[in-house]
Amino acid sequence: MDEGRPGEESLTSPPSPMQSNVDDHSCTSKNFASVRTQWEDHIFEEHCYTKKEHHVTYVNQSTQCDTFKPPTLRNDSDSNLYTGLPLHTFHTLVAVLRPHANVSYQNEVEQQILLTLMKLKLNLLIEDLAIRFCISVSQVSRIISFWIDTMAVVLKDLIPWLLKETIRATTPEAFKQYYPNVTCILDCTESEIQKPRNLDSRSESYSHYYACNTIKYLVAIAPCGLVMFISAAYGGRCRDKFITCDSGILEYFKLGDEVMVDRGFLIRDLLYERQVNLIIPHFANKTQLTEEKVTCSHRIANVRIHVEGAIRRLKVYKVLSQTLPITLMPKIDKILRICAALVNLHGELIREADN
Repeated sequence: MDEGRPGEESLTSPPSPMQSNVDDHSCTSKNFASVRTQWEDHIFEEHCYTKKEHHVTYVNQSTQCDTFKPPTLRNDSDSNLYTGLPLHTFHTLVAVLRPHANVSYQNEVEQQILLTLMKLKLNLLIEDLAIRFCISVSQVSRIISFWIDTMAVVLKDLIPWLLKETIRATTPEAFKQYYPNVTCILDCTESEIQKPRNLDSRSESYSHYYACNTIKYLVAIAPCGLVMFISAAYGGRCRDKFITCDSGILEYFKLGDEVMVDRGFLIRDLLYERQVNLIIPHFANKTQLTEEKVTCSHRIANVRIHVEGAIRRLKVYKVLSQTLPITLMPKIDKILRICAALVNLHGELIREADN
């Protein structure tokens, strides 16, 4: 029987150790062939996982979605949603605040201010803002705290007490016919807060009218709608008269001024000492109001509604219209001033555009 020619290898002979190692471990080679047929064997390709490139997408484990990118303001709609200001006004605000920035923060100044305004406008959780801006929770808290302190100082001039001449020149037609000498309209409003842990604070902030814990503050607007004064925050249990006396607004009233208030705002004796006239709707006691008194009350209500509009614009910032977190309570007075200043800034630019 023919044993085979010398120098020729049998196709059925086992591979050499070196060849075996190559066949078993060389998974990166392009062609795999059967020893018996010398044909390409696709089984090796199907089970060779090292030659395939795997593209891994990293996701946030807490949300199982792609990592957030810091929000950008592209138009007025986006800017109003996140900041309560038109885009041009927001850029103006950033330009004013930029010289007061803290260089220790790595984020851009515009992003820092946007983050702070998003907290005021939307009342987002600190953790949510940390994810949106790709920074730590502690850094978000520091940025918000810094800019609230800074904006309260820089923007305080946007809440001016106008001179009588300016008030007269800007008084709307609705006031000129019956109440041309009105200096300001006063009203108190409340914002809900988280229930304090301290029992004394919980008692002082409980409002029987709203049946929850609130803060209460006084707002004074000019007839043109400009916020001229906003008080510090008081417990919801405080009376309007006490807040008026304690807030310091009486120091702004001059001889001959007229102040318009709502029914139940009993401060006539406080104003009488300063010879300031009080305009208030008539009360219906046991006797029915006369036709003249009813007409007068309707006129007062028609123009007093301007202060309700100013308070509504303040509460566009949901930090004042939603439940205020306890963590922001130490800075609530500054937050009130900032929101009032932003409302005036927005309204002033609108009036300039109309003119």
